[in-house]
Amino acid sequence: MSSPGSAAVGADALRDAAAVVADLPPAPAVWCTGLRKRYGKRTAVDGVSLEIARGEVVGLLGPNGAGKTTVIKMLLGLVRPDAGEVMLLGQAATDPASRARVGYLPELFRYQPWLSAAEVLTLHVRLSGAEVSAQEQRDVLALVGLAERTGDRVGGFSKGMQQRLGLAVALVARPEFVVLDEPTSALDPLGRVDVRDIVLDLKSRGIAVLLNSHLIGEVERVCDRVVILDHGRVAASGSLLELLGRHEVRLHLTGLPQAGEARLGQAGRVEREGDWFTVALPVDDETTVPDLIADLVRLGVRVHAVEPGRISLEERLLGILRDGADGEQP
Repeated sequence: MSSPGSAAVGADALRDAAAVVADLPPAPAVWCTGLRKRYGKRTAVDGVSLEIARGEVVGLLGPNGAGKTTVIKMLLGLVRPDAGEVMLLGQAATDPASRARVGYLPELFRYQPWLSAAEVLTLHVRLSGAEVSAQEQRDVLALVGLAERTGDRVGGFSKGMQQRLGLAVALVARPEFVVLDEPTSALDPLGRVDVRDIVLDLKSRGIAVLLNSHLIGEVERVCDRVVILDHGRVAASGSLLELLGRHEVRLHLTGLPQAGEARLGQAGRVEREGDWFTVALPVDDETTVPDLIADLVRLGVRVHAVEPGRISLEERLLGILRDGADGEQP
């Protein structure tokens, strides 16, 4: 039998342990390792690992057939991986409790055409098991731009309006992790801006977002990190700064001697078009451009203009995919 003193010590230890747990950072929204999936003889996904923190927006890029949608479905428990492990919000992805806190807008979806937008939302709230008031449901429809169409039947909606409704369905149960698979494919430019604002608002509230989109400009505007898939594998991943790796500067120069051309070559890869020179520079060196300009002036070069720039995410993506294609075995 334990003494009163030992019981007090045990209670203190439990309180200390609880305090330590409370101080730990929350589990990532998504963590997966070694995901693999085959369909017959074809390997759709091969060894994919990734992590998404709370409040982080991650873009998923790659060509058609790269395995993006298969990865998403394995993360959400819609497809069982042949190998690998997935954790959602600190719980196994096979646990329904973890999936109850996830919002999902699939690329292909269809709602009952005889239901109104409000009825579609109410149905999905019931399926989720969440307690969401009628006012909250109306607020979500307003958020996606359907405030005036809540009572209209879905069968009369355009593709863009149906996509807005799908976004409302993904958001209505107050998810902690949102997966958007091509959320702007049917939207006009104003609709894309609306989705961008919604994604940034989710991020500000600590909600993680996985965005799969062929619209690279949208990914570049809202994502903290990007994962590029090619042939079922992670070809590259990281922040935009890490992925782009360099920026460019365009210089309008005249009176360039041979020594000046050599100095440009020392700074980075040079492309010339008349008197304009584009130089690819290291992205993390802030002294490169002023030092380069000072050296050119000392060499007698006339500098008429300096225009900063950066390699685009699209250029980087195409470069990665071309390198992967060049490395394939015949």
